[in-house]
Amino acid sequence: MNHLSHSLLFLALASALSHGARAADAPSHADATRLSQVEVEASVPDEADAESSGPWGKASLKSTPAQVNVIGRDQIEDRHIRTLSELAREDASAGDGYAPVGYYQNLVIRGFPLDLGTGYRLNGLTITGEQILALEDKARVEILKGPAALEAGAMEPGGAVNFVSKRPEEVRRITLGTDSHGSRLAALDAGTWLTPELGVRANLGWEEMHSFVRHADGRRNFYALALDWRPSERTTLELDANYHASAQRSVSGYQLLGASVIPEDASATLMLGYQPWQSPVGIHSTNTSARLSHRFSDRWQAQISVGHSRSVIDDYVAFAYGCYYQPACWTGEVPGNFFAPDGGYDIYDYRNPDDTRSSDELRVRLDGRFETGAVQHDLSLGAGAFRREIERHRSVNEYIGSGNIHDPQVPVHSPSPEAIGPRVRRLSSWQHSLFAMDRMRLGAHWQLLLGARLVQLDDRAWSKRGALERDAHLSHTLPQVAALWAPSETLMLYASYSEGLSLGLEAPFWTSNDGDLLGPRLSRQFELGAKFGHGGAVDYSAALFRIRQPWQHAEPDSTDAGYTFIERGSENHLGLELSANAQLGENLRLVASGSLIRARGENAGNAAYEGHQLANVPRVRASVHFDYRLPALPALSLLAGARHAARNPATLDGQVHVPSWTVWDAGLRYDMRWGERELTWRLSVDNLIDRFYWRDTGSALGDSYLFPGAPRLARLSVSIDL
Repeated sequence: MNHLSHSLLFLALASALSHGARAADAPSHADATRLSQVEVEASVPDEADAESSGPWGKASLKSTPAQVNVIGRDQIEDRHIRTLSELAREDASAGDGYAPVGYYQNLVIRGFPLDLGTGYRLNGLTITGEQILALEDKARVEILKGPAALEAGAMEPGGAVNFVSKRPEEVRRITLGTDSHGSRLAALDAGTWLTPELGVRANLGWEEMHSFVRHADGRRNFYALALDWRPSERTTLELDANYHASAQRSVSGYQLLGASVIPEDASATLMLGYQPWQSPVGIHSTNTSARLSHRFSDRWQAQISVGHSRSVIDDYVAFAYGCYYQPACWTGEVPGNFFAPDGGYDIYDYRNPDDTRSSDELRVRLDGRFETGAVQHDLSLGAGAFRREIERHRSVNEYIGSGNIHDPQVPVHSPSPEAIGPRVRRLSSWQHSLFAMDRMRLGAHWQLLLGARLVQLDDRAWSKRGALERDAHLSHTLPQVAALWAPSETLMLYASYSEGLSLGLEAPFWTSNDGDLLGPRLSRQFELGAKFGHGGAVDYSAALFRIRQPWQHAEPDSTDAGYTFIERGSENHLGLELSANAQLGENLRLVASGSLIRARGENAGNAAYEGHQLANVPRVRASVHFDYRLPALPALSLLAGARHAARNPATLDGQVHVPSWTVWDAGLRYDMRWGERELTWRLSVDNLIDRFYWRDTGSALGDSYLFPGAPRLARLSVSIDL
């Protein structure tokens, strides 16, 4: 606990210094001038009452025929959420989809891993997913579930994550934080309205990370600026820019022993393959956007949005992978892309600096309202263009030695003498689209939504050596229809059908068609849902959904490689989702969600692959958290919660599962005044009973990995309003 005691001292000193500086600057009572009384009225918007302007048109979340989980700023701060993996804990429909410590992470929604090129958005515009996504400047995070074809064109059908930036307001806040490993965090949130028309907000963040994994400490810096300009009552310009730099060693995942056994006595704190000369992974990302909105009248308004996102990854890792050089795997009876039966693994010197991912998006949208007889129409029309490019060097990925998961210390090997190859373009993709949505209000209780998006996709991909591998051109119309019935002001029921388009996957290196990119896939979703709440807020919701998509997977065959990556059969995901975000009485708030999903491959022509749950999709997930304000001490709130996942398949044939797990969390929040300042202290303890569990059985580039969950971690922070 020495780390925690030193960090507590750091927090206390910083708070005292801040208080002293403010006191020294304050005028004495003798010099003070008494001003006339000013009465100020303000309201704080309910984050659950956020307006949706996504694929179903502009409407409150309650009137949107889809499931959207809004994770507000208070929730982010109370839980000390820092990463995508920690964000996934807040929604049972989401999970980790290859999320290593020290590297950019990915999520799974409704059993589908998100496309890193199209699955993440900032203020509604697509950003590159290959970056560390900072949360200091985010007002809320929206987890959008199901196909969002009208909004995003080609993307995976599970959903998307949208980060919403803080807007200018009068705020001066410093947040200081630490944890039981000795990490330190400092963040500044400052904003003001310079004039009635011009507002600005800046968020700065610095963190020194002491990871629970040995040798995986790191650091990061974050800078964000938001600007709002209102040149007239009808026109608003919103500008956003942020820059994030991080450096941290990436942690390799475990793999099954002999392709069939879960490693016993695995350690969550061990860095497999660690070499003292191993450089950290550096990730530098920038995201900029502008949105110009103009209201022509009370019924018609238009918006032009443009965004640019760029991430540069200096990827260095001593990577623990497979057993091709292990004697136990030489006969070929044990697949080389898993650890050896005795726990042995190969170590590779992987280097890929200046791995650059960039995207640009332009979107034009017109929203209006008119009537035809007794029917009121809310019409949305628009067009968009989206470009994504990837440029990379030919990487080094050379075997340098071996290790074993039971080694008390990883053997030290020399780095490979191989040099990085030339820089080449790997991907150039364009999406052009036109979309339309008509929300027809048929009396006081019924609404019918009809929409479609025409997507034109031009996708070109090159091999590591610069040879053109794919030159795809296609056009597709994606329909979307929904019916809504509101029998009362508090209840809304809906049924929806939508189609989506997702890009094809790349064949793993260990298949006979290594590197081949398969064609795009068309998905179809049916959903029935109910939402209950007051106004536009959603207190309780439920949804029953079914998503079907062509299945692309590695099929055993008689080729020399033993497998070929093909498209055959379909993935069928049938699920039930429940959620609650409600005030239960004056002092108790509940945030909970549950997901029951049956995800299977069908008609693949291989009996071993069918009739069971797909890998990395637990049948059941649940998350529940309580926030209880003590009536006798209203400044103090008790926080408690639990997270659960059923046993999780770890292989394509469904023969191996990691065990189910339940993790308990706890925390405190204390609001106080210190002189003229307001302070909020937050303490959270994740994994209270320090349980070992496997949080992720995800895959990357066709290979499967196992990632342990974090052991018990205590975090403490104080936010000071200056």
